[in-house]
Amino acid sequence: MVLETVKKVATAAVVAAFSVGVFAGGVQAADPDLVVFDWSGYEDPNFYLGYNEKHGDAPTFSFFGDEEEAFQKLRAGFKADLAHPCAQSIVRWKDAGLLAPMDATKINGYDNLIPGLRDMPGFHDGNTVWFLPIDWGNTALTYRADTVPVEDVQSLQVFADPKYEGKISIGDNVDDAYALAFLAIGVTDWTTATDEQFQAASEFLRKVHQNVRLYWQDGATLAQSMVSGEVQIAWAWNETFVQMQAEGHNVLMKRDTDEGLSSWVCGYTHIASGEGKEDKMYDFINAWLEDRTADYIVNAWGYGHSSQTGLNKVDPAVLAGAGYDNVEAFMDKTLWQAPVPAQLREKMIAEFEQIKAGF
Repeated sequence: MVLETVKKVATAAVVAAFSVGVFAGGVQAADPDLVVFDWSGYEDPNFYLGYNEKHGDAPTFSFFGDEEEAFQKLRAGFKADLAHPCAQSIVRWKDAGLLAPMDATKINGYDNLIPGLRDMPGFHDGNTVWFLPIDWGNTALTYRADTVPVEDVQSLQVFADPKYEGKISIGDNVDDAYALAFLAIGVTDWTTATDEQFQAASEFLRKVHQNVRLYWQDGATLAQSMVSGEVQIAWAWNETFVQMQAEGHNVLMKRDTDEGLSSWVCGYTHIASGEGKEDKMYDFINAWLEDRTADYIVNAWGYGHSSQTGLNKVDPAVLAGAGYDNVEAFMDKTLWQAPVPAQLREKMIAEFEQIKAGF
């Protein structure tokens, strides 16, 4: 029953997405009064139905492949009103002067957000909000269960196993890559990682690189490569597992590997360079915080939502199956992608580029 619901919702999302506009140079043009800098896929109109109903059009979207790309583009002068980074980037973005504050009193249901997400260090100063958590989920081992024996995926070491040379994919995303690497060497808190642990994690990624078929930048590309059989094992977000299962593919997410999995929270920030209308910014955010958005993102995308009242209205069996019924338990025994010290993050960024280049 749940799978059938996901199929219907996912199909509707695809149809609706094509009705919003056309892509040109990474930009989906619509309402010029609000520019949203986002991950590809989040232009799905089912995430902000209230905005479209009020204004008769979607915002203008521009897309980034990872947060480092977004950071560099914004620092170089790209103008946007809202952006969708994740928790580990907030301190860096704020220190670089990229963020403008939001007013919590203008955010509907702000007090109903999950406290464990809303009140993380650096997210707000009272009613001054620097980061509004919206979505949360996992990056975990995801595999073709019809071609990969389950015993092969009990450990994250499989990513470096020569048996799967050319059959592996991890995201073109420094945070997810190093989350995998630190877990693989036994580190579950990267905020306290030593230089020796960083070097060991980097060496693991070099071994993984020998097996990588592609570094995926969006879920659709990864899904296509897994359907074709090019990729057998991936380090992927929840959406890949949920949407591929909805399409009838035998793909599973292995949450209980020996080393664990990674968890993250992402959300919206007000970008200081923005020239759009502030009232539309709050309309967009408030549409995202509606109960129907929470229901949709859990069922169709497999992600958690930050609204506790919204989650309370989702089928309890669906929440429990995804682990979203208890945020504290969700964060337990996982590498939480919290902000890392600035020096370590800069080393991660530089080293990951070297690894992808084959060095």
